[in-house]
Amino acid sequence: MTASDLLLLLSIGFVQLLAVISPGPSFLITARTAVARSRLDGVKVALGLTAGTVIWSSAALLGLNAVFHAMPMLFMAMKMAGALFLLWIAWQIFRHAKDPIAMDGADATGNPFMRGFLTQLANPKVVVFFGSIFIAMLPASVPLWMTLALIAIVSFNELWWYTVVALFFGSGPVRSFYLRAKAWIDRITGLFLGALGLRLLWAARDV
Repeated sequence: MTASDLLLLLSIGFVQLLAVISPGPSFLITARTAVARSRLDGVKVALGLTAGTVIWSSAALLGLNAVFHAMPMLFMAMKMAGALFLLWIAWQIFRHAKDPIAMDGADATGNPFMRGFLTQLANPKVVVFFGSIFIAMLPASVPLWMTLALIAIVSFNELWWYTVVALFFGSGPVRSFYLRAKAWIDRITGLFLGALGLRLLWAARDV
């Protein structure tokens, strides 16, 4: 493993963590379950989300990457599409930083693990991330050890963040703090993702 390999792993892991932290369907289903049922059921949702992440990251690395390696022009096009979509996501996050998070309508029935798993498989944010942004950050050829490391990193990010959400979001003080800080969290996230999108768009010229 070289220093550039380690930097790539850390960069992808950090960007994916920002995507995980950004509120979306996965966040809402975990928080709702923890509040409406129990923290344990919230953790089960987190495990289901993690299982879905394993599926999407494996498909991206073992399937899409092979196709892009055989078709460099398609790989370049996907890199550019991922960069442009990242810029759009950054703008949307920044633009809606002050929007409140709706927490009503919690579903108190069903298997929490399967709810998390199916939510992750159907989550458009996850599909787009692993189908474009994730691929955009990868080199043209990914060795097996890096494939396994990336799957482990993105899955761990999913697991620990949503476990934290499940354990603590139901607490009144923690919930109040998050809602107060949401605007600044989203603004910082939007600026960072926007800068990354511009860098990826510039780098796609050299593929």
